[in-house]
Amino acid sequence: MTTPDISADLFARYTVAGDHARSDYTGLIKALVEKNRQDGTKNIWQPAIAAAYELLLREIRENHNDPAQAVSFGTSGWRGKLGKDIYVRSVALVTEAILQMYSEAEADPDLRRLLGMHNLAEARQRGCVLGFDNRFAGPLLAATVAQTLAKNGFTVHYAGESTTGVLSAAVIELGAAFSINLTPSHNPLEYGGYKFNAADAGPAATQVTERITEGAARLLAEGFMPDLEPVGLAEVMAAFPQVRQFDALALWKKLVRDNGSRHGLDLDRAIAAFSLRKDMVVAVDSVHGASRLHIRKLFGNCQSPTLIVLRDSADVTFGGVAPEPSTANMRQVVQLLRERPEPLKLGAIIDPDGDRIRFTDGTKEIGMNQFGAMAYHFLHEHKKKKGLVAKTVATSNLANSIAAAFGEELFEPPVGFKNFKPVIDRALVFFEESDGISVTGHTPEKDAYIGLLLALEMMLATSMNLGDYLAAIEKEFGAFYPERDGVEVSIKGEQLLSQLAGLEKYGPGSMVMVGGESRRISQVITSDGRKMVFEDGSWLMIRPSGTEPKVRFYVESRDSAGTKDLVATAKSMLAETGIL
Repeated sequence: MTTPDISADLFARYTVAGDHARSDYTGLIKALVEKNRQDGTKNIWQPAIAAAYELLLREIRENHNDPAQAVSFGTSGWRGKLGKDIYVRSVALVTEAILQMYSEAEADPDLRRLLGMHNLAEARQRGCVLGFDNRFAGPLLAATVAQTLAKNGFTVHYAGESTTGVLSAAVIELGAAFSINLTPSHNPLEYGGYKFNAADAGPAATQVTERITEGAARLLAEGFMPDLEPVGLAEVMAAFPQVRQFDALALWKKLVRDNGSRHGLDLDRAIAAFSLRKDMVVAVDSVHGASRLHIRKLFGNCQSPTLIVLRDSADVTFGGVAPEPSTANMRQVVQLLRERPEPLKLGAIIDPDGDRIRFTDGTKEIGMNQFGAMAYHFLHEHKKKKGLVAKTVATSNLANSIAAAFGEELFEPPVGFKNFKPVIDRALVFFEESDGISVTGHTPEKDAYIGLLLALEMMLATSMNLGDYLAAIEKEFGAFYPERDGVEVSIKGEQLLSQLAGLEKYGPGSMVMVGGESRRISQVITSDGRKMVFEDGSWLMIRPSGTEPKVRFYVESRDSAGTKDLVATAKSMLAETGIL
């Protein structure tokens, strides 16, 4: 049976010939990828997958309609479905909205301050750092952005496929005005995205992203159509000499080296020490994302069999998985480490744009709830650095316990890395439970690579696996058992917030059933959603996602058995609001 024969029914189900609007190309691709996965190594579905991607590419080029979902920047930029929300016209439109914002800043000192610029001429000269992750059509959409910027007189520092942390480091090292990264972070294959960071290299302030959202809406209402030639980057560079390619990873390394006295991390010494160790293995799963291009370079192009990079091939489908640092996606790393003879084992998984990382030693999985606290302990006690710790309100209280014992300050803002801006110069470590971290002297953006360097240095300094180091910390400062989950919802905006307002009946002093036991709420924190803290120190928190049609909930128990009861209670509360 030929490939067209076996896939014809799927093409008929998901596509309407000549009608992009009524076709669901990414739905077709996901169905074909699943068929391919089920057939194992046969790969008989690959020609059909390629044909489906050709249809999607045509939609991305030809779609002149408005995005299916309104353009909206959340805590980490704008995300949407490829072809339906993210395509040449919409990406050009958002870029145009950003350029108009810079023009408007000429007469707005507050906006100039938020953008980190004195005037428009300066922003044009300093320019934009531009990159993308491994998503389908990344080069095409990047060429669209580059052409739009260049036609408006902006310098473009073109990084190509890269990670969020590396692009942010480049902003600092080049003194660029801003960066644009075409990525939806950890979202599945059907998504595209757009991240904008201003001159400080961190996630843009809310006032800035609101301006971009409003500007995009205004341009859509005006019927904006881009005046662009359908060309690739080479043609853009030939037409506009201010579009220049550069080595972004080299600048990341330079930033880490130059600020070693601030954070105490030594990239070159750590890599050299690892290369001499015969008792340590490092395995990194790139899940086909942009980090696959960097890991071996980060390790000095190490050819040792003790450095292993998994899923390091180019695959815009991610093998059919949601490419996030998760327990399910960690299985390959865990299995590999369990089979290795070395006593010291470091495993990590990194999301497509390299801003999230999760660890394992083959026995113990270590998410950022624990690792961020470990990093703070390591810098404070082993590197002898002093300073506060910063973590988002949805993150484990292990770091709170450590900071209290050290007599150091704690900063606990709402979810979103941009909320760390007030303490960037004072916090040793800043992190959030969704596997993002950075350190003093580095970028104000989450960066998987700085997390990987931290983990490597921890093991080299202590000769302990991360699980053992964590156990030692928990023995001294107490154990905490966090968990998180989320539910997809069909409502959003004011309607969603209105229904979530039903949780307000759970105030301080309220009694809540948790695992068949009645517990009293001692504190309610409303800086981001609703966090209800019980008298025993356990807590649960419910908040709407800023980037996806989801309601997220977070819980933390003081014993391992209690976590599932808190999860059940959070779901029960959501059911009461009518959302479930």
